[in-house]
Amino acid sequence: MASGAAVAVGHTNADAEIARAAFEAGASILTHAFNAMNGIHHRAPGPVLIAAADHRVVLEGIADNIHLDPHVIKLLFDAAPRRVALITDAMAAAGSADGHYDLGAVKVTVTDGVARADDTGSIAGSTLTQDVALRRAVDAGVELGEAVRALTATPAKAVGFGESLGSLRRGFVADAVLLDGDLAVRGLWIGAAPTR
Repeated sequence: MASGAAVAVGHTNADAEIARAAFEAGASILTHAFNAMNGIHHRAPGPVLIAAADHRVVLEGIADNIHLDPHVIKLLFDAAPRRVALITDAMAAAGSADGHYDLGAVKVTVTDGVARADDTGSIAGSTLTQDVALRRAVDAGVELGEAVRALTATPAKAVGFGESLGSLRRGFVADAVLLDGDLAVRGLWIGAAPTR
């Protein structure tokens, strides 16, 4: 868009035609694919299929096996190659114990790592971290390089930083994470200083 902002469609009752019109008008991200939006029906494809068919659109996926089943995680990557951004939708409980939390004005209870709004019982963000999202995507059958791209270059490009973030190349701004063979975090570099 003219301001440099990336426009997203998500948490919507939009049907296929409304979603298509939004993408034609410049929206370039589908927020939280499949969540809080019309699903796929053989006579009413909804926003996910319209986004997947449009090469200009990046589809966000929350690979926590709660928001999306592993088969659906793999489906996203198959339907929109190189256009999936793995996100966490994490709230304050990410990396913390089960218990009671606030998500803005919403009271949330986390049980077995699943965050739900106290008043409605609906999913309220997640406790997902990016390393877990990577492992879940790979476990779902996504090729490791594509899963890494979905955590780095694809989201950077989606929000307008594709020329300066998302890659370990000379002149780029980058933090680095060292993973072991099981994709568990072993080290982290922020700027130039390693932390462990």
